[in-house]
Amino acid sequence: MTIHFGTDGWRAVISDTFTFTNLRMLSQAIADAVASESWDKSVKGGQAPDPKKFVVGFDTRFLSDRYAGDVARVLAANGFIVYLAQSDAPTPTISYAVKNLHAIAGVMITASHNAPRYNGVKLKAAYGGSALNEQCHRVEVYLNDNEERARGPNLMDFDVARERGLIQKFNPLPEYFEHLRKLINSDVIAENPQCFVVDSMYGSGRGVIKAFLQGTGCEITEIRGEMNPGFGNIHPEPIAKYLGALAGAIGAGMGNFGVTTDGDADRIGAMDEHSNFVDPHKIMALALRYLVEKRGWSGAVVRTVSTTRMIDRLCQRYGLKLYETPVGFNHIADYMMTQDILIGGEESGGISFKGHIPEGDGPLMGLLLVEIIAAAHKSLHDLVEELLAEVGPAFYERTDLRLNRPVAKAEMTDFLIKQAPAEIGDQKVAQISNVDGVKYIMADDSWLLIRPSGTEPVLRVYAEGRSKEMVKSLLGYGQTVAASVT
Repeated sequence: MTIHFGTDGWRAVISDTFTFTNLRMLSQAIADAVASESWDKSVKGGQAPDPKKFVVGFDTRFLSDRYAGDVARVLAANGFIVYLAQSDAPTPTISYAVKNLHAIAGVMITASHNAPRYNGVKLKAAYGGSALNEQCHRVEVYLNDNEERARGPNLMDFDVARERGLIQKFNPLPEYFEHLRKLINSDVIAENPQCFVVDSMYGSGRGVIKAFLQGTGCEITEIRGEMNPGFGNIHPEPIAKYLGALAGAIGAGMGNFGVTTDGDADRIGAMDEHSNFVDPHKIMALALRYLVEKRGWSGAVVRTVSTTRMIDRLCQRYGLKLYETPVGFNHIADYMMTQDILIGGEESGGISFKGHIPEGDGPLMGLLLVEIIAAAHKSLHDLVEELLAEVGPAFYERTDLRLNRPVAKAEMTDFLIKQAPAEIGDQKVAQISNVDGVKYIMADDSWLLIRPSGTEPVLRVYAEGRSKEMVKSLLGYGQTVAASVT
């Protein structure tokens, strides 16, 4: 079987493995799994979803609209009523539509922040977040079973499905905007309108932030908002090395700061007036501080193991409970659905907060950042400096290190725990965590996380230090570990 449907769905190279044939096979397996008795048809504390209603959306990638149409054809042939987005849309708007329309599930055609040659499928559950691990496993079981039985997909002509009302096109944005108005204070923004740049990175977040802020008086310049399935030959990932265009726009005076979203707009990044990248760690910390100090909100906080400990220090200050999870927003979502969570986020830019769906949301967090800046009457640069003065400096880097030979994840984790150093740089190792990989936490709150890949001979190394020198020492230790595996 060429398709592996994991917790993040399925991603593959277009025209290699990501083909119409394979996508139809996967769509049939999704239809089978969702129709099965083992599929959870309850939404905790909400209206039960319609077991025959599905939502399908897509991003700006090559053929994404056509792929979405084919998914809809298979689902319609299996008796589902499919609400198909009329144009490309952010993943969080499709996820919200699933919950808002009381659909049993949703499919988003996207490869998120991956290179242009990839496309993919994300499966959404009735609560408006990523499908559970067991639900994804159920899809894979049906996929393998259908292949063994040589059972092809059911397929209905698109126009016939439209005529019968089985495929209905819709615009997910109006209802999504109505929901965001409960989470974003447009009045605060209108009282101090901002001049800024939005970099959509040619992704499906294009036009969303600008449209929401219409009428607030903000002067917004959007760059890389046109349709370009090749993403200008970059990964549509909102990290510093891909944001030269945003830095140039700010440098040219197009705005006082910038916000940026990835290929399917479930991740956020930002840039200050000096074209300094403001990473998701700082965005989440600024958001937490604002929600507590300005809005007076409370609740627990959840972050992944690879996310800044600035969050820990803020939680300590405010007396908030903190949960640490393995890498992946699905782990954050688990807490958001069962606990009173104020905010949850991960280092890659997926962040969400109270009142929203359990899903990372780039436009939501971009809008909250605009509100934070407007309310403070300060620049983004000054806000970041103020934050760091309060919670201490935090320098962060991550890198992937290749090993000389494949090593089992369990073996490497065991090695890292048993061979833990007494100190790194000039700091003692105060604590060791194995939530996901192995994390050495230093006496000064600096930390090094080493996560062995489960699929390739690679160590994913993350480091946060109170100084650039400390980060260098931490990463240097990671390189020593990688070199020692012979």
